Amino acid sequence: SDVYKRQGINAEYGGGTSQRKMGDELRLFSGTANLELAKKMATYLGTTLSPAVVARFSDGEIKVQIKTNVRGADVFVIQPVCSPSVNDNLMELLIILDALKRASAKRITAVIPYYAYGRQDSKHALIAPITAKLVADLITTVGPSRVLSLDLHSRQIQVKFTRKC
Repeated sequence: SDVYKRQGINAEYGGGTSQRKMGDELRLFSGTANLELAKKMATYLGTTLSPAVVARFSDGEIKVQIKTNVRGADVFVIQPVCSPSVNDNLMELLIILDALKRASAKRITAVIPYYAYGRQDSKHALIAPITAKLVADLITTVGPSRVLSLDLHSRQIQVKFTRKC
C-alpha cells in the first residue's frame, strides 16, 4: 500500500506496489505543494508515488532524498509553483529535478500545474524584469527533458523556454 505521511512542511511518501510491468520504468514523484493531486494522478495512472523525502533543515533550507533507484527511468515530477509558498515550491521543484538528474534518470518531465510568475511575461517599465523568463531559465538550467504546464497566463510564456529542455 501507498505510505504517505505529512508533518508540517516535511513529507515522506511512496512505496507500495505498482500495476506496471517489469522493465516499464515510469517513476512518479511529488514535492509538498500538492501531494493529494500527485496521489490522485498516480492512482489514475495505476501506479504509486515513488519513495522520497522532502524536508527542511532548521534554517529553512530544503532537503530532498530520493529513496529509490531512478537510473534509466522515465521520471515525472508533479509540483505546482503556487501560493502560499511560491518561492519555496519553486526551490523544491528545482532541487528535486537536480536530485533526479544526478541520479541518472533517463528522462525527467516537470509537471507544473500552476506556473508562478506567469503574469510577469513582458517588460512594462524600462528596468522591469521579465520574471516568467527567469523562472523558465531556472527550470531549464536544472535540465528536465520536458516541461508540462497547464493554463499558462499567456501564449508567449511558451517561447520563454528558449533552450531545449
